[in-house]
Amino acid sequence: MSVRATYEYRATPRDLQENFHGNQLVYIGWDRHLMFCSPVCLPLPPFMPFGVLVEDVLPDVYASHPDWARVEWDSIEWTLDGKPLVPDMGASLADQGIGHKSLIRFRTPGLDGIGGVAS
Repeated sequence: MSVRATYEYRATPRDLQENFHGNQLVYIGWDRHLMFCSPVCLPLPPFMPFGVLVEDVLPDVYASHPDWARVEWDSIEWTLDGKPLVPDMGASLADQGIGHKSLIRFRTPGLDGIGGVAS
């Protein structure tokens, strides 16, 4: 059933980029690792190199998973907003088209969660 408002609804979103002190919100999800039930959302500087994201940020988020120590970084399949991504580790997030509320997903072939059941 559809709903029709009886008045004009006006609101300013609270998650606009200018509200994050120079950072942008970036969603990051590790496919087939449902110990993390959904992508995490992190406020990251647009000028951050992708390599810093991989080396410094992602371990803080995902290292509690038993598969993390076995990740083979050269075989990861990345997507950005649903399209394949081949990241340049030295280039900034912004230079690679990663913007406010972008979704980065990564898949680690051969690692399919705890006991291989995507958990």
